[in-house]
Amino acid sequence: MMDDVAIDGSSSSTSEQKPRRGRRVRMTGAERREQLLDIGRTLFAEKGFEGTSVEEIAAKAGVSKPVVYEHFGGKEGLYAVVVDREMRQLLDGVTGALTAGHPRELLEQAAFALLDYIENYTDGFRILVRDSPVAQSTGTFASLISDIATQVEDILGLEFKARGFDPKLAPLYAQALVGSVALTGQWWLDVRKPKKAEVAAHLVNLAWHGLDGLEQKPRLIGHRKN
Repeated sequence: MMDDVAIDGSSSSTSEQKPRRGRRVRMTGAERREQLLDIGRTLFAEKGFEGTSVEEIAAKAGVSKPVVYEHFGGKEGLYAVVVDREMRQLLDGVTGALTAGHPRELLEQAAFALLDYIENYTDGFRILVRDSPVAQSTGTFASLISDIATQVEDILGLEFKARGFDPKLAPLYAQALVGSVALTGQWWLDVRKPKKAEVAAHLVNLAWHGLDGLEQKPRLIGHRKN
């Protein structure tokens, strides 16, 4: 007598084969670290440093709390790595964008680099602009802006020298220019209007024409002199 044959052609007579359970793929240490960083980055952007707990990070990763401590020593260590990565991402973007060209074009490139980062790495930007109790070990948004301004400083110094202005003042103007773009970027992050290219154009318009009409020795016209 022939055995009963299942639809798929396999024998179904005596002992049915139980479906094999899919083996759980074990992550390497490097893979687990990246997973925790991705989860932490998302939670820090959404809830801030204080609002995020090690328990929540571990739960979303499907691991126990000691695993998080093993990789980062705690929430502070994880946050520090996340912030450091975001700062490098933004700095590299700005530095890489400042290629050769007319000074006004360089201003455009710097504005676009920051706006591109805000658009493409929104979670990272939200983390950077938040104050944190571990800022002293990871840097602050102000220190990041200062680093970016240093990249612009040399460009302004050459322009100042060519126009007869004191190049020693270039750092001050670099901070002012980059700071205005960064603050505008924070505002644009939420409203997303007008379009990015238009925002960049208006920022450069203000900066460029402000520099174009720069006084060599600016005067105060109000009653306060010190």
